[in-house]
Amino acid sequence: MDRPTFMTNPTSSRPPSRPPSRPRASPQASPQQTSRQVVLVTGMSGAGKTTVLKAFEDLGFEALDNVPLFLLPNVVAPTQGEPRPIAIGVDIRTRDFATQTFIDQLKGLRAQSDVGVRVLFVNCDDEELLRRYTETRHRHPLAHDRPVLDGVRIERKLVSPLLDVADVQLDTTGQTPYDVKSFLNHTFGEIGRSQAMAVFVTSFSFRKGIPRDADFVFDVRFLRNPHYDPDLNDLTGTNVKVQAYIEEDNEFVDFFANLTNLLGPMVQRFAAEGKSYLTIAVGCTGGKHRSVFIAEKLAVWLEKRDTHIRLAHRDMPTSGQACSLEQEKQNGKTS
Repeated sequence: MDRPTFMTNPTSSRPPSRPPSRPRASPQASPQQTSRQVVLVTGMSGAGKTTVLKAFEDLGFEALDNVPLFLLPNVVAPTQGEPRPIAIGVDIRTRDFATQTFIDQLKGLRAQSDVGVRVLFVNCDDEELLRRYTETRHRHPLAHDRPVLDGVRIERKLVSPLLDVADVQLDTTGQTPYDVKSFLNHTFGEIGRSQAMAVFVTSFSFRKGIPRDADFVFDVRFLRNPHYDPDLNDLTGTNVKVQAYIEEDNEFVDFFANLTNLLGPMVQRFAAEGKSYLTIAVGCTGGKHRSVFIAEKLAVWLEKRDTHIRLAHRDMPTSGQACSLEQEKQNGKTS
């Protein structure tokens, strides 16, 4: 019997040795002045930054797009009273955009004790970007006299260094505006009120690829497979019959105990190092049975540890896949 495979994605976010800046009280600030919470939204053209900024507005943020980099310090400067959090779109369309300029400005903002800043990198795979540009007939900013795909590849090379300074990545491949808004609400909805690390647990199918933004990937294809049982094939890992079938695997108890023993201290350390968002992906062949059950069980285990959880089943054949545990309980779903 194959043993479980554990993998990590070292490029999905900043390493724990370089935690994102956290807002601190400024000794020079007046009593009426509070820190300004800022999210810099960057990434690939066509990946959905406009949708992201609209979603931030719905969350109560002030949203601005294409602000010249040299104006950022003035735009984010804290004001008297309780300043609104602000989301600012910055990408290759911005007048003075350059990767190093962006990084230099970011360092300057993070050095300010009265500004709390995070970077959101909005990503999407090349095939879907090409499809979006083809369907909308919009011109890629870097593909005036060349194929769209060439412009996408040039841009990806230009902006890829920003992945190293991003606090959060959002991959919009195959996502709906509702999915995007749910992600942002979970990650930034309590910005300025809570700085606790949020954890996203998702199941997926290896046939459809590993989630691009995963920090940890767990392969559970070694577990007993309900796919081959005619009575269970049409069900999913949220069904108690499927869950009982998988739990009958002789390896299951030891596997899950080892999994939680591994993740427990790591989640604590990531949170202590200042990481704002952690993505745990659990995969099986079809993304329907085993990975769904393990993701559900793992999310419940993490929630009991007072962890801020969002659960989704990326490839499970159902509508309305992503929701919070709280919503699931209200809807009567079994975890």
